[in-house]
Amino acid sequence: MKRSIVSFTRLPRLVFTFGTAALLGSLSVPANAAPIIDWATVGDPGNAADTTGYGAVAESFQIMKYEFTNQQYTDFLNSVAATDTYSLYNASMGSDARGGITQSGESGTYTYAVKTNMGDKPVNYVSWFSAARVSNWLMNGATGTSSTETGAYTLSGSTSGDAPALNPGATYFVPSEDQWYKAAYYKGGSTNAGYWTYATQSDTAPTAVLAGSTGIGSAGNTGNFANYNSTASWNSQTGSVTTVGTNGGASAYGAFDMNGNVSEWNDLTGAAGSQRGLWGGDFGTNGSGNLREFLRGFILELPINAAGIRLASPVAVPEPSTYAMALAGLACGGYSMFRRRKQA
Repeated sequence: MKRSIVSFTRLPRLVFTFGTAALLGSLSVPANAAPIIDWATVGDPGNAADTTGYGAVAESFQIMKYEFTNQQYTDFLNSVAATDTYSLYNASMGSDARGGITQSGESGTYTYAVKTNMGDKPVNYVSWFSAARVSNWLMNGATGTSSTETGAYTLSGSTSGDAPALNPGATYFVPSEDQWYKAAYYKGGSTNAGYWTYATQSDTAPTAVLAGSTGIGSAGNTGNFANYNSTASWNSQTGSVTTVGTNGGASAYGAFDMNGNVSEWNDLTGAAGSQRGLWGGDFGTNGSGNLREFLRGFILELPINAAGIRLASPVAVPEPSTYAMALAGLACGGYSMFRRRKQA
């Protein structure tokens, strides 16, 4: 049986970001183009669950290799939140040194920008409802006119209360609890491969990373390390978010930072309900054992500085229509620059 989980009430204590401008250079693309997302494929469908009862997933799927970054979330905000009807921006993103996004202007003309050295850090202060709206926006083409209210989730303007069920046919979505757990801990290679204790392919506790002056983790992308225990201190903060993918090695399927940095929303079973979960620990998690903490009963509309986003998708994901339009005018030689990279 799955472990019983008590409600979580504790309060506060990307990949490298691939911004569109950096990748596309001088090529002409539509304004507020969709973020480029790197995916890790989670195979071995029909695998056995862990002894905890988690991790069994019937079908292959994809999960983001890196946590959703401030740059990616800024692209989203600039696309849909000139008025910010659904409270997608939280003021702490700008006022807290661990937040990475500023808001300028007035309602109706809001614009957003990443703070210095924060574009490649995981976005935080995002609620479950914000994660669901990112999913809808991507599913609907990731343009300025793409709906955030229908698609993966039927939100109908809700910013609080119960979470709706995941809709059939969703192409971007908050991962289920089992999907998240499998992507982090399953050893892979067969349907009875077993599970690692930590998401760095290790049964030994990871070493806590330090941070450079711009917030790059000291481990790079290899080794048994994670950003926790408030050791990654920079920007006058004792413990903070660090550049995604610089805090040790990936899970067996190639997903980075699934322990530490920020905890990540999951969708439990995908059924409607008053609870959603967070997994993976964060930069302030005390003790390696708590990197595996699993939290339910969280207030879905309450953003904190330790909660972020990592989305999932089916194995075959259609490109957002923004890129389809951009590709139409490009020569074949430029096409590969726009394709979303996928890991087999």
